[in-house]
Amino acid sequence: MRTTTTMKRKAASYLFRYSRNFHSDQRLNLNHNNSRLLSGTFLCCKTPIIRDSTPISQYCRNAYHASAMNHFKMASGFQFRRFASLSSVVQRNPSFSRLNSDDIDFFRSILGEKNVVQDEDRLLDANTDWLRKYRGSSKLLLQPRSTEEVSQILKYCNSRDLPVVPQGGNTGLVGGSVPVFDEVIINLGLMNDIISFDKVSGILVCEAGGILENLSSFLDNQGFIMPLDLGAKGSCQIGGNVSTNAGGLRLVRYGSLHGSVLGLEVVLADGSVLDMLTTLRKDNTGYDLKHLFIGSEGTLGIITKISILTPSKLPATNVAFLGCKDYSSCQKLLVDAKRKLGEILSAFEFLDNMSMDVVLNHLEGTRNPLPSTMHNFYVLIETTGSNDSYDKEKLEAFLLRSMEDGLISDGVLAQDINQISSFWQIREGISEALMKAGAVYKYDLSLPVEKMYDIVEAMRTRLGNSAIVIGYGHLGDGNLHLNISTPQYDDAVLAQIEPFVYEWTSNHRGSISAEHGLGLMKANKIFYSKSPEIVQIMASIKKLLDPRGILNPYKVLPHSLGS
Repeated sequence: MRTTTTMKRKAASYLFRYSRNFHSDQRLNLNHNNSRLLSGTFLCCKTPIIRDSTPISQYCRNAYHASAMNHFKMASGFQFRRFASLSSVVQRNPSFSRLNSDDIDFFRSILGEKNVVQDEDRLLDANTDWLRKYRGSSKLLLQPRSTEEVSQILKYCNSRDLPVVPQGGNTGLVGGSVPVFDEVIINLGLMNDIISFDKVSGILVCEAGGILENLSSFLDNQGFIMPLDLGAKGSCQIGGNVSTNAGGLRLVRYGSLHGSVLGLEVVLADGSVLDMLTTLRKDNTGYDLKHLFIGSEGTLGIITKISILTPSKLPATNVAFLGCKDYSSCQKLLVDAKRKLGEILSAFEFLDNMSMDVVLNHLEGTRNPLPSTMHNFYVLIETTGSNDSYDKEKLEAFLLRSMEDGLISDGVLAQDINQISSFWQIREGISEALMKAGAVYKYDLSLPVEKMYDIVEAMRTRLGNSAIVIGYGHLGDGNLHLNISTPQYDDAVLAQIEPFVYEWTSNHRGSISAEHGLGLMKANKIFYSKSPEIVQIMASIKKLLDPRGILNPYKVLPHSLGS
């Protein structure tokens, strides 16, 4: 028995090799400006008013049964088709005013000529979301440079009943950052200053328009890192990250932004400024109101400044790319990683063989780290710590034991930073590869880990050969990215996906939005995850802070309760 164990260890040690010929690239940054434009129209359906006697599941089904129409003309005359979701018909709020020349003159008086944008090409970009599925018809883009200018804009718009949509990097996936009709776009990209950084506490105070990658670079030079990391970091802005409570790749180590964000400055709909920009880690003086705005998607106020706790940059990073035979092995590997890697575990990502296939076929320069065979599942494990030799020894021992236990079929350890980037490119590049492959229906679900992949298999059975169903995501925190890929968008395929995907998730006590938000796409689907009583309280908060409903209308809340 001792000899057998030794032989196994020797064999495993060869498998966890340091890859010397693996292709290296810079870690992927998704930039919405480089995406191709997909044309289409906007498909919606009428949402019924909630009745106390109507069960939630029946209420949700009724919303979908009312979606028999295929096309409609919006009040603006602009025709859309919505491929991402069968949502309800959205009618422009008749209480909202229309933009006129006096409004333009006012905005020019406070922002100057160049920051009041009416150029058609720039407006086309600002009106269209990153996935090219949602397109508004706004005629005006405003670019404030300070909190005071944001305050003046909102005070004026509120007095005139002019709806607005706050916009950051516009990398969202649920239509939350673009107009639905003719809302005035307020882009915070010019508000990108770093206000202060405390090297003792690691607390960064910055404006909301700071690009995540730029903030990460600044912190890297100071010996710190941002507590969140996203594939879209080259374009997304920290204000948008906080407004959507973005999760990303480091959540398993550093938690959500509800824990990292210490303070906010927020401008309300009437122009008043809430100064909650504390840098204190402890403050129990009453209600912690900042949490209302984290994840509110710009519907309660516009975040203009952020105070955020940043972790120290640790010198030792190791990444393993592993092949597994089944999803059960991935789960067991996660349990063991939490126990045996403990404090150094910083990421635990998984993807299925369909995800790997789409990346290899559609993302130029990407190679399979385990080229000898295609595995059913792949796991990327990252560790970060302060002692490279200790961390590496600990990781190698864990991997060897996992191979002996049959949880890993093959694996490779990155040798240097280029290979670390190459491994991460596979995981981060799935979204871009899917865009290049054709049409894609994207669902961001939070589920119990043991049930996460069941919905992928159920969807494959349901769709058969009509679509390619892909599952990947943040296994460490129970977040599945379910993607359905087809050559082109097809209403028949969509009707098979929805409402099934939401009903299945609700029946398994999951969330229909783990980290992407609700936006326009899922506003009417909120009842799959929240009770009518909770949604009604949300609507009351919205009414209190934005009584005229001008802030990002038609988003987050169901349209029967919103604008």
